[in-house]
This record gives sequence, C-alpha cells and structure tokens, in this order.
Amino acid sequence: MNTRTGQLYIVSAPSGAGKSSLLNALRERVDKLVISVSHTTRPPRPGEQDGVHYHFTPVEVFRQQVADGNFLEYAQVFDNYYGTSRLSVDALRETGKDVILEIDWQGAQQVRERAESVISIFILPPSIEALSARLHGRGQDSAETIQRRMRDAKNEMSHYPEYDYLIINDDFATALDDLAYIFRSERLKQAQQCQQHQALLNALVG
Repeated sequence: MNTRTGQLYIVSAPSGAGKSSLLNALRERVDKLVISVSHTTRPPRPGEQDGVHYHFTPVEVFRQQVADGNFLEYAQVFDNYYGTSRLSVDALRETGKDVILEIDWQGAQQVRERAESVISIFILPPSIEALSARLHGRGQDSAETIQRRMRDAKNEMSHYPEYDYLIINDDFATALDDLAYIFRSERLKQAQQCQQHQALLNALVG
C-alpha cells in the first residue's frame, strides 16, 4: 500500500467560536491528523515547551527564514514575529499526515498564495449573542478587552466567503461531526485514493 501525501488544511474562527476545543476533539476522532506548531520570537511563558506550544526562534534566525522564503505565512504582532514553517509542514505531510494550520484570515491569504491544494474551513458561532456570552463566560477578560474581541470577531467573520467550508458551532457534537466529515470525505476523493491504493487499482483494472 502506498503512502499518501497528507493534505494541508486551514482552520480559522473568531475568538470564542470554539475552534480549539473542536480541533482537540477532532484529533481524538481522526487518525493521521496534526496541528502545525508555529514559530515565534517571543520568549516562552511558564509551562510552555519548545516544539510543543511553539518553536521558539531567535529574531535574527526568524528574519533570515523570512528572507529565504521558508514561511508559508508570518506576521509581526507588536514586537514579536509568528509564522508557519514550510519545511515543517512539508515534512509532516510526507509522512502521510494531514496538517492543520490554525491561523487567521490574513495568514490564510498568505498560505493560499504560497501553497497548492489548500482546503480551508471557517468556524462560526450561531449568533453574535452566543459569541458575546461565550467571551463573557470565560471570566478571563475585562469588559474593554471583550469589546475589542467582539470588534475583531466581526472583522474576522466578514472573510468567511474566502473559505471552502463553513461550520456553525451551535451544538458541539454536531459541529464536530461536520468537521470530521470534511476530513473523511476529502480522503475519499479520487486523487487521494489513487495515491494510497495505486497497486490495488492497477491490479483491479490492469
């Protein structure tokens, strides 16, 4: 049996839509699926591990990798850089694993320009009221921070037409089923099946 080349996915969502919870549950349900670990120039926070939470990278090394075109996407947030390594993603895909980039719409636009055959998924809340309630329910942010997150969320959500799939996270179990169906159906497409089962197909029709 041949080893297929893994598919590259983008998953975006506004803060509070439940993206991280859905992706963590998805990894338990779908095999050969990984979430790409980003590179960053910021220092590790207490409890963070290099290669698990981020690849912590010196600024000069990061800038050189940008100059060499080694990032599928990157951005500067205040004084720190964040980015997705093309080499890391390609290495994972060569092992047959599907790779998820958990990035925003700006990063998604960069990846579409620099990579081929990218499948993109946008996760939406069922309503503005539900999104606000989820952000308030965290109990972690001030009212001012929540207002800013709501403004950012509306801007983020306005880019949903750029994505291939939309998932409404109203009921978590249903949203998780929908997300899993996308990955399973993509693996059943002819090109993917031909990669994985070429010997069998040759024997059947040869």
